[in-house]
Amino acid sequence: MQKTDRELAKLQRQVVACTRCDSLITYCRKVAKEKRRMYRDCDYWGKPVPSFGDPRAELLILGLAPGAHGANRTGRMFTGDRSGDFLYHGLHEVGFANQPTSRGRDDGLELRNCYITAPLRCAPPANKPRPEELRNCQPYLEKELEILTRVRAVLVLGRIAFDAYLRLVGNREGFPRRSSLAFSHGASFALPAGLPRLFCSYHPSQQNTQTGRLTQEMFQQVLRDIQHFLGSSALT
Repeated sequence: MQKTDRELAKLQRQVVACTRCDSLITYCRKVAKEKRRMYRDCDYWGKPVPSFGDPRAELLILGLAPGAHGANRTGRMFTGDRSGDFLYHGLHEVGFANQPTSRGRDDGLELRNCYITAPLRCAPPANKPRPEELRNCQPYLEKELEILTRVRAVLVLGRIAFDAYLRLVGNREGFPRRSSLAFSHGASFALPAGLPRLFCSYHPSQQNTQTGRLTQEMFQQVLRDIQHFLGSSALT
């Protein structure tokens, strides 16, 4: 096992064991005990969810938080719900995943040159993280960014992920004024201080995808833009 793999594995063990937010831990365990009727025979994960992907990835995807009956049930980011169905279908279409489906931790899914994490590792009630919960979780994301030294593109899924990432890196020397960086689907920004290029997409929530605010074509276009950037920048 290489150093990066060891460091990530150690960090994810710390994530899974985290109890910094009592209310979130209580909520995750409550959901895992009560369950949704369609999953009543499932053994829920019910604790903080580790990140997932290729330790040597050039693309880092930053979501929002585990879904109560998705990742909080399966124990893997974006696994077991419709957001994950949408996300991994798109990643597979452009080559970042070996298969288009994500059902459970043992389903054979592998990510290629891609790593998925989130600013919050526990499922929050109503999918709405509190500011203090995001602050408690931020050191884990900060450490991941230190370990994942090959990352050259960051894709944020939604405004909360966008704001969380900018809070983390926005104190670098020469960083532009926050007001000059506006979130919108398809936007991308060259950031200073050797930071990865930042790409933006709407979050693949069921609300966004069912209403047509985010379509597969829209999402895959962002992924193709990222592929083009990674391919062209590798030649310079």
